[in-house]
Amino acid sequence: MSQYALPELYQPKPVADNEAILIANGDLRLSANQKCWAAQEAMEQAVTAAFAKEGITVKRGHPYDPAQKHGFIGSQKHGMAVFKNIHPDAKLIVAESVWQYSHHILHGLRHHRGPILTVANWSGEWPGLVGMLNLNGSLTKMGVKYSTIWSRDFTDNFFLNGIRQWIKAGQIDHDTSHVRDLVLGKLPEAERVLGEALAAQLGREKAIMGIFDEGCMGMYNAIIDDEMLNPTGVYKERLSQSALFAGMQLVRDAEAQKVRDWLDAKGLTFITGTDEESELTNAQIFDQCKMYIAAVRIADEFGCATIGIQYQQGLKDLSPASDLVEGLLNNVERPPVYHAETGEELYPEQAIPHFNEVDEDAGLDALATNRVWNAIGFDPATTLHDLRWGEHYSGPDGLGGTVDEYVWVFLISGAAPASHFIDGYAGAISQRQPPMYFRLGGGTLTGISKPGEIVWSRVFVMDGELHVDLGRASVVHLPKEETERRWQLTTPQWPIMHAVTHGVSRDQMMARHKANHLNVAYAPSAEAADQALAAKAAMFAAMGLKVHLCGDVTVG
Repeated sequence: MSQYALPELYQPKPVADNEAILIANGDLRLSANQKCWAAQEAMEQAVTAAFAKEGITVKRGHPYDPAQKHGFIGSQKHGMAVFKNIHPDAKLIVAESVWQYSHHILHGLRHHRGPILTVANWSGEWPGLVGMLNLNGSLTKMGVKYSTIWSRDFTDNFFLNGIRQWIKAGQIDHDTSHVRDLVLGKLPEAERVLGEALAAQLGREKAIMGIFDEGCMGMYNAIIDDEMLNPTGVYKERLSQSALFAGMQLVRDAEAQKVRDWLDAKGLTFITGTDEESELTNAQIFDQCKMYIAAVRIADEFGCATIGIQYQQGLKDLSPASDLVEGLLNNVERPPVYHAETGEELYPEQAIPHFNEVDEDAGLDALATNRVWNAIGFDPATTLHDLRWGEHYSGPDGLGGTVDEYVWVFLISGAAPASHFIDGYAGAISQRQPPMYFRLGGGTLTGISKPGEIVWSRVFVMDGELHVDLGRASVVHLPKEETERRWQLTTPQWPIMHAVTHGVSRDQMMARHKANHLNVAYAPSAEAADQALAAKAAMFAAMGLKVHLCGDVTVG
């Protein structure tokens, strides 16, 4: 009988019942990890102190790296090395105050047997809440059990009662009574028939989702397996960002200049300078105009009904940001683009739904929204916002009225359509993306979202099936000073939406939401928004998704 040298399996040390291991997952970009480390360190100290008062000693699962100047897990390779030394039965805390790449740690969480707790600080400074929600959505998709909690300073009763339950029972129960399953028979007949007809058309004729490199920024939750997506009638065209960059090189300078001239004529304000490292330059804008034309031409070449550009990673090392491009694509009124050979205008007077960061759940959602809103006769412009942060506001609204509501900050890196802004293009500005995330710059498409009625939604994967949450919200106007304050507490270069969700509290939204993003689309009135939501719910149900209504929704 042959004798082989068998690999030695390393066994990490068990963790005592009164101990927990804390890990901090971070960005893939060193500059972001370094700049955000101070906030993470402060958060960890507060979390550790809170658990100590409950008799739990929190130990860090990986050290601070003096050479890297931060203590985050900065790659999947790093994450595997960390989990090698974490006992699978340990109480595990994932503490997040920054954007994090979930795939750095999903391998360890997938196989972890002990209770998992994701924690975020209630702060808009860095996208910690956004990062935690992405991780939660990814764990939900994987079918991994976890608990989640959030706090401003980790001394409030909501947080303390939550961690006490987690320490004792290994889970935290949140109120999600605002969610109910759609009862199809309760939908208005006209909207139900419309939604079902649109789903039948999509199922019969099919549609193509163009994806410029799949899987962005660790967002495992934002990938829909083909076997799940195809029954809806949607099929992927897997494109490459290198092809997009190559297409940019084929765009003539005169064509790019016409796009810039069109935007200038519409009143879009570009805040420019000459320092490529820190300011938006005309050269960066010129490249973005070329990217816009190349994206439309590639979408036409492959017959795409919707497209998503990853930008991070890869393209960020070649060209300025894609966000201005994405905002233009999502708008019906946008610079015309013509076929390079025939001169035919491509997608005339149409929005080309773009899903930021190739979030395929948002792409499927945007495609359905586009079909429903066009059929009813509403502006089909959509955007996906980060569920970034929020605070209660009580005071004047700046228009002669008052607001006394919990007002969310919906914020995204610039891919919002101009029709969502006060005064459209004339009320929009483009300024350089933060160098921390966008080394080669590029302009945003930034504005303040106009007051009005919206439908919000999120497609996600749970229990091996596609689900969608649908809800209603109002966009409110806030005084200039309050808007500026909220911008300065988050990312002032990015477009902002002041949203009041109907019948969904802050904690209910956080407990239920399975993603960092949510989609929004305007309707002309509250009644019209209910009408559109009903048709969209019917369409999704007929496409095979499990439909859930959230909060005060007057249909279904």
